[in-house]
Amino acid sequence: MPTPTAPTFTRPALAPGLLAAVALLAGTALLDSDVFTVFRYVVSIFALIVLVFAYRGRTWWALPLLAAVAVLWNPVFVVPVQADLWQGLQFVAAALMIAVGVLVKVPTEAATSSRATPARRRR
Repeated sequence: MPTPTAPTFTRPALAPGLLAAVALLAGTALLDSDVFTVFRYVVSIFALIVLVFAYRGRTWWALPLLAAVAVLWNPVFVVPVQADLWQGLQFVAAALMIAVGVLVKVPTEAATSSRATPARRRR
């Protein structure tokens, strides 16, 4: 039986990405209510969290998309969007959050330190 090795990467954006996708899908039912403002806060905060993990994982293509989600769902400076388009954007953003959560890989400390300095042999 082979010995287990330490993982070389983690997926830290997966949990916040999935939580944001759940909030986005739940928010589609509440587009016309005042509670939707709470969902806008949640989605914009999670978009910024996932953006930081995407930056750490050097997933450059995701940065402008996540920044756009954070700006569009920002409840402080509301961007006016038609209701039909907004509902479609909810599903697109949910798919984006899931995709970024799965695709972002951040190297672990053990992987980066073992590549940076070669192991010395004992004499």
